[in-house]
Amino acid sequence: EEMLEVLLDKFPYRVLRLIDANGKLAMEYLVTNWTPENKILLEMALQSWMLSRLTSWGATLWMEVIQSKVQAILAEDDKDRRMTMFVEACSLFKQYENVEATSILEMALWKAKLKSGWTNGGGKRPALDRGEC
Repeated sequence: EEMLEVLLDKFPYRVLRLIDANGKLAMEYLVTNWTPENKILLEMALQSWMLSRLTSWGATLWMEVIQSKVQAILAEDDKDRRMTMFVEACSLFKQYENVEATSILEMALWKAKLKSGWTNGGGKRPALDRGEC
């Protein structure tokens, strides 16, 4: 448990995205080999991987949705259903990551265009509307 805490603290995203020789994520072993200890480890890992990132983005609604999915995973006793719920949570989180990445890129492009002060046609612009980017 302590080793996982250290890894999650230093390299949360990289550790949890590693795939072994069988093509499985470490998280999949925690989900399918259900013990009280693995339940604790899974909760720590999901907290570090998904919930802390969503919180850092300020995505409160997304964080609440993922939090409810995590709680449902932890409460599920059926291994197959738990794995399905885990895959669904990962897929949803990946969608959230894509939206966040797109938003950051959009803001960076808008900022660059705003700083340049030029329109696409080459003329000087007095003001820039974000929708024009």
